Amino acid sequence: MNFPSHDLETAPEASKPLLENSQKAFGRLPGLHKVLAESPQAYEGYQLLHKLFTETDFDADELTVVWQSINVEHACHYCVPAHTGIAKMMKVSDEITQALRNETPLPTAKLEALRTFTVQMVRERGNVSKAQMQAFFDAGYGHRAVLDVILGLAQKTMSNYVNHVAETPVDEVFHPLKWQRGNTPLEV
Repeated sequence: MNFPSHDLETAPEASKPLLENSQKAFGRLPGLHKVLAESPQAYEGYQLLHKLFTETDFDADELTVVWQSINVEHACHYCVPAHTGIAKMMKVSDEITQALRNETPLPTAKLEALRTFTVQMVRERGNVSKAQMQAFFDAGYGHRAVLDVILGLAQKTMSNYVNHVAETPVDEVFHPLKWQRGNTPLEV
């Protein structure tokens, strides 16, 4: 089933301002946004979740850990390369990026605890055990961080699922960063 991929001419009227904002922000239209434009409400919801998640107390490394942990767990062919590029723009270290993409240990115990908890939230559909929650708290995170992981999960579930059903092509700018679980590690 080929999903529509819209531009400023073909998008529903309510999606056109959102596409214009994406064009201004990125200098191009990301493939995910072109697909989301079919539903102005889904597109706006995704953008709002993204904005709100970036306004949490998580720093750039932590935002990246949550995003990429979910992307990798969902095996999102589109989002892993996109967030590899985004991490580079956010000045996240290549060591963190490679560990996330390759599912190898992160450089700090706190970041590893964040990844572990995020993946547990995905796998357990939010039904984490008291021990899992306590391990997250013991790593230095609190109740707000739990809620913020859930916010990031809502955002990434939207994008990962859209990319799965639409088979969104990886944006040309991210072609060198393509990813598939189990492939040879990429030097970023």
